Amino acid sequence: MTPEPWSTISEVSAHLQVAEDTVLRWIQRKAFPAHRAGRVWRFKISEVDDWMRNGSGATPLHPAVPAPKRGQR
Repeated sequence: MTPEPWSTISEVSAHLQVAEDTVLRWIQRKAFPAHRAGRVWRFKISEVDDWMRNGSGATPLHPAVPAPKRGQR
């Protein structure tokens, strides 16, 4: 069995169809499964997929936004 290759941030962002900045925010805020190799981040796609499946990457579809007060926009 061949070991799973390490992926770059651009490969992960393309895999998830999100911006690279989003992946960096997830690393910082949501314990995204990332591994640092010197100055660069590396990822295992299987760990990323597990993270998404387990709901860690879930965000509400329609976050609660307060209605503007009357006369304001």
